[in-house]
Amino acid sequence: MTHQEFKTRFLPYYQKLYRLAFRYLGNECDAEDMVQNAYLKLWEKQEFLDGLDSDEAYAVTLLKHLCLDKLRSSTPPTDNESALVNEIEPAPPPDRAMEQREDMKRLLRLIAELPENQRQVLLLRHFEEKSNAEIEQETGLSNANIRVLLSRARKTIKELFTSKI
Repeated sequence: MTHQEFKTRFLPYYQKLYRLAFRYLGNECDAEDMVQNAYLKLWEKQEFLDGLDSDEAYAVTLLKHLCLDKLRSSTPPTDNESALVNEIEPAPPPDRAMEQREDMKRLLRLIAELPENQRQVLLLRHFEEKSNAEIEQETGLSNANIRVLLSRARKTIKELFTSKI
């Protein structure tokens, strides 16, 4: 695949990938870096890309996994990631801020342990802020099934989060 073919196939999705990365990471610089990492990984896998059914779906999935890996990483979040811990004004004391970051890491680990269908619906609803109708289109699940999966995922997370305190 030439550079031009690669650009033609994947650059049209740049804005969508950036918006998705920004929703996950809550930081412009991190979002730009993550999109660049995604394009780099796509370029490195160019032999595999010829057999894809949907370039967009593959790029979005790759970016989503990169963002989730970054969120799960053990590096402490920077101040710019305050959107993830929903800091209130004025900023909480340092000990409380540390607790919030630890709670967020724990929550992300719990989400990663959910069954695939529950995790997918939960991430689409709460991280990508999609409506049930949009989730229905994307996953092919019925609206009732989406509500049940969301309810079960929330209940499971609540039980696990409160039981491990």
